[in-house]
Amino acid sequence: MVAKNILNRLCLKLGKENVISEKEDLLVLGYDATPGLHHAPDVVVYPTSTEEVQAAMQIAREEKLPITPRGSGSGLAGGSIPAHGGMVLCLNRMDKILEIDAENLTVTAETGVITLNLANAVAEKGLYYPPDPASQKISTIGGNVMEDAGGLRCLKYGVTGDYVMALKCVLPDGSIITTGGKSVKDVAGYSFKDLLISSEGTLAIITEVTMRLIPPPQAKQTMLAYFDKIETAGKAVSEIIAAKIIPSTMEIMDKTTINCVEDYVKIGLPRETAALLLIEVDGHPAVVAEESDGVQRVLKEVNATEIHIAANDEEALELATARRMALSAMARVSPSTLMEDATVPRSHMAQTFAEIQRLAKKYDLTVGTFGHAGDGNLHPTVLCDERDADQMKRAHAFFDDLYTKVLEWGGTVSGEHGIGMAKKDYLARQIGSGGVEVMKRIKKAFDPEGILNPGKIFADD
Repeated sequence: MVAKNILNRLCLKLGKENVISEKEDLLVLGYDATPGLHHAPDVVVYPTSTEEVQAAMQIAREEKLPITPRGSGSGLAGGSIPAHGGMVLCLNRMDKILEIDAENLTVTAETGVITLNLANAVAEKGLYYPPDPASQKISTIGGNVMEDAGGLRCLKYGVTGDYVMALKCVLPDGSIITTGGKSVKDVAGYSFKDLLISSEGTLAIITEVTMRLIPPPQAKQTMLAYFDKIETAGKAVSEIIAAKIIPSTMEIMDKTTINCVEDYVKIGLPRETAALLLIEVDGHPAVVAEESDGVQRVLKEVNATEIHIAANDEEALELATARRMALSAMARVSPSTLMEDATVPRSHMAQTFAEIQRLAKKYDLTVGTFGHAGDGNLHPTVLCDERDADQMKRAHAFFDDLYTKVLEWGGTVSGEHGIGMAKKDYLARQIGSGGVEVMKRIKKAFDPEGILNPGKIFADD
């Protein structure tokens, strides 16, 4: 609960309609998509301009209120949860696409623009924005930048950070900076833009983003491959890459995930298969034909049990949509879903699947695994009930053991979800005390008072 004089100041600067302080209304803004984590804010503000962000931050700083930035709240590591209460800066009313520059192949948008809305807007101009996180229908561009979100197409096209050209930000001291620009090459001074990408709202509040665009692919071919062993699917991934074919999409689902998805969308996925790969190649029509043939040849060589080619764009979209619904499908069959973000070198994919199966049996858990097989980014998801303390203890032990192996194999504790509150201990294990200390020094240089998104990333905060 914040003092009345603070609410009056916020209402004066942002408008009464953009300030929320009623307890019941605040509760829902203390969650994101991470089970088991909740901290209610004391006040929520909805700025509609960079200047209003600046004004809100100034009041928060003067009143010693912690500040937590938030978009749509679709994060999976607790990054937008106000761990220390205080003020939530909800940016999803800053939702204007400011410019689509076809000459320079860029788009400039406010931070609260929904990812899919941006992609559709540039597509109408004959341009292409490739990053496509599974949450693209609700996640915001600002949130994508703060987590450096990936997606189904990141094997070929890269992640969000590969497309960021410029950022407008408000720093914790209230100053406004722009870093980067539309120039394709720019090495003038420190690259603050790259430092802010994936900083999870701990260094600055992003208010505008300029993104690089590319021409759309002229053609594409989508196919499904089924396997009687999940290890064979892992081998297929490695062999396709070894054949010097880089699909735009190469996604995997195990048997548990397949059955949950089929229960949800009912498109005829084979329930008895151990794993499937969703593969898409795109580009010039001649290249697509050649790469499609190459992929099918590899799939046959590794003994895929069946290969299904999408007959048209509608069927291809149906298959991709089914994959995007994997988490939603599993959430329908379990009160809670604890999903992680283990990423390993592709050569360790088969070992990772074997370890997931071994640990699921060890801890007596139901685990569905899906993810971006082409870049080694897997999402093992424990179907659980957060009200069951013993089950949740076993679930966290499962992930603790899994990450031990992931790090041993040269992997990372997050490929795209970020650290937030959920994986602070894992990050310290990955980068060591020296790495954490350097990050803390950078944090202190930007935010000496520690008011911006406290309780995130660092284990001892």
